[in-house]
Amino acid sequence: GIKKMQSETIELSKGKLSNNMIKKYKEDGFLFPMNIFNYKEALNLRTELEKIEQKYSKIKLPKPLNDYMRGPANAVIPLVADIAKDNRILDIVECILGSNILVWAAEFFIKEKKTDNMVGMHQDLTYWGMGETSGQVTAWLALSDSNKNSGCMEFVKGSHKNKILPHNETYSKKSLLSRGQEVQVQIPNNKKISSELLPGQMSIHHGLMIHGSGPNISNDRRIGVAIRYINPDVVQNTKKSYAMPVRGIDKKGNFTHYFAPETLFSEFNLKLHEEICENQHKVTSTTKN
Repeated sequence: GIKKMQSETIELSKGKLSNNMIKKYKEDGFLFPMNIFNYKEALNLRTELEKIEQKYSKIKLPKPLNDYMRGPANAVIPLVADIAKDNRILDIVECILGSNILVWAAEFFIKEKKTDNMVGMHQDLTYWGMGETSGQVTAWLALSDSNKNSGCMEFVKGSHKNKILPHNETYSKKSLLSRGQEVQVQIPNNKKISSELLPGQMSIHHGLMIHGSGPNISNDRRIGVAIRYINPDVVQNTKKSYAMPVRGIDKKGNFTHYFAPETLFSEFNLKLHEEICENQHKVTSTTKN
């Protein structure tokens, strides 16, 4: 039950990770669950998201709403940018990446109730053109219950110590990933660790971590926000990379900076989103396994 989960929550000291926890992250490649937002805050964020979904089911955007919920949603949706800039999350990310932090992308991962959408086991960095960097970490924040029934993320402990492994592109209709990418390694079920989170709780994982998630057989939507943080040392193999600075300074200049949107889907930000996506697509379509 909930009590058991709460007692296993990672204890933060003044909102920071202890040295033991940082060591554990380096050893395992992930950490969870961490209490970030309280239940009411998580509920409010979900309500705000669902209001946006309702409103834009009636208002036409240049592309389907779902295209803007994924990729750099933080470029067009203030709610996502606000989550990505929240100091409670940044305090934890700083323990891993250092004090200079950029957001490469922040996006919603939503599985509707009773659906067979899933994410095959994969490594994030395979397609991002950043190489095998440790200067990237993904924070995954739950806005609804994320458990085995609802298709929570599953991690393979220590798998971030691998290089980038060969991936298959299945283009499966069920997959939430653009190409249905899956790592070409058989992973026994007993090696998978379920990252169960309550609304407002968060996990973090390394860019080389092998992870995926199963279908949502529960009676509620499974809603998560994945935020891809990088430090300025990261280099992406494309002419123009974009990132949103959120803490510290960027002395490297490897990324073109943009800032959090002030309003939903402004004309300027829609163009920016398109540009970021085009550039990211160039990277992902040329990156070989």
